[in-house]
Amino acid sequence: MADYTLLSEEELRQELEQLPGWEVRDGWLRKTYVTPGWPHTLLLVQTIGYLAEAAWHHPDLRVGYAKVTVLLQTHRSGGITRCDTQLARRIDEVVLWKPPADAALPGFPKNWVRPEAS
Repeated sequence: MADYTLLSEEELRQELEQLPGWEVRDGWLRKTYVTPGWPHTLLLVQTIGYLAEAAWHHPDLRVGYAKVTVLLQTHRSGGITRCDTQLARRIDEVVLWKPPADAALPGFPKNWVRPEAS
């Protein structure tokens, strides 16, 4: 069952410790990803959309040529809940994944999707 309870400041601080690169700004949990270019940006948007639909929890997205900013907030609660932090965690797990160096899969040979430098 979904938990739409707002996180306390302490709970949010603890969650952020487990979400590298995510920050709270203007009441939104947010992170910006940089891509190699427009085709990868579209793939990233589609991947986030797929995850959001599976979770039935939908972020706002800001999309540019080689950049996507994810903004999460539980609209019905008017703030950040565990729904937001759990979706943030899943987005990171999926969109930042690459095969390990010792894997049989070669991995994309150039720059891949990565968090924007702070």
